[in-house]
Amino acid sequence: MPIPDFQSIMLPLLELASDGKEHTLRESREILAQEFNLSDKEKDELLPSGRQPIFTNRVSWSKVYLTQAGLLQSRGRGLFQITEQGRKHLRAQPEKISVKLLEQYPNFFEFRYGPHKGTKNADRSTPTEDISQTPEEVLEIAHQRLGSELATDVLALVKNSSPQFFEKLVVEVLLSMGYGGSRKEAGAAIGKADDEGIDGVINEDRLGLDVIYIQAKKWDSSVGRPEIQKFVGALHGKNSRKGVFITTGTFTSGAIDYAGRIEPKVVLINGKHLAEFMIDFNVGVIPVATYPVKRVDSDFFNED
Repeated sequence: MPIPDFQSIMLPLLELASDGKEHTLRESREILAQEFNLSDKEKDELLPSGRQPIFTNRVSWSKVYLTQAGLLQSRGRGLFQITEQGRKHLRAQPEKISVKLLEQYPNFFEFRYGPHKGTKNADRSTPTEDISQTPEEVLEIAHQRLGSELATDVLALVKNSSPQFFEKLVVEVLLSMGYGGSRKEAGAAIGKADDEGIDGVINEDRLGLDVIYIQAKKWDSSVGRPEIQKFVGALHGKNSRKGVFITTGTFTSGAIDYAGRIEPKVVLINGKHLAEFMIDFNVGVIPVATYPVKRVDSDFFNED
């Protein structure tokens, strides 16, 4: 079944704690995963950042929201326990616990909207949109969307650049990724086309223990299998085992399939991936804001 949203997890989590015992998040995740019939694949599915499983994140935020509402209390080092308010809430036999439902508790309302609204006289008549994503998910999805929009803008600028600029750009990206020696050496190697279909060569590492041959094409159309075959032939002529084919366009499925099952190894970088590499390695882009996300350092509070 699909991974439940964090609001759907809150009632089962509170019911799990109804025995009055202390529970851990790890234990709770295993019990709830069984209750929701989640497969191993669903339990291991990661957030867009790849840093944490989605289900783990949602269980954690369910516990945070229930704690802020006063239905659970933290007992330190990942432990939690139901409160008398939590027992009272369960006695009302709710069908579901939602963010909107938790807003009846002043502490939660203040947690969600800030102290200037979390007062007895605050206007709570504004309907609250039911959300299915945790704050961390919202942040990561927004970051992903901004990155996608930025990649589109970056690629448009690359496509409108001159061939000479594109050659320099390829140098900058590869150097930023850790390839090549000095910028001067890399610049001398790229953009010097020969009669054998090689646009350039760059060191795989700073010591020059191995080299990578490059084909860099500023195209709007798709690159097909014949172009890759020509490049592979050129690599054989150089007795090379590694090559990178970079284009501002795309690759056909035939080209991708062919490159994936041949020797020498040829890596295909299309326009979208090139723009993403530029963003990841800060080539042609600059950071405008940083929002650090912190967590509790459990070791700091360990008194053993």
